[in-house]
Amino acid sequence: LPSSSNVNLKVFNALGQEVAELVNSELTAGMHSVSFNASNLSSGVYYYRLTAGEFSQINKMMLVK
Repeated sequence: LPSSSNVNLKVFNALGQEVAELVNSELTAGMHSVSFNASNLSSGVYYYRLTAGEFSQINKMMLVK
């Protein structure tokens, strides 16, 4: 993060239903990492949305068990 901002990181299934909220807090500037325990999810395609201040991005990921 270039500066402190409110960060929200959510994971959605292929139907657009939210399956996890990994971050929803104010984070300081710098590098951050998040652990994601997907043991309760089945294999398949998921999407995650990262919002930090004015920045927002959605990416696809594949979960393979």
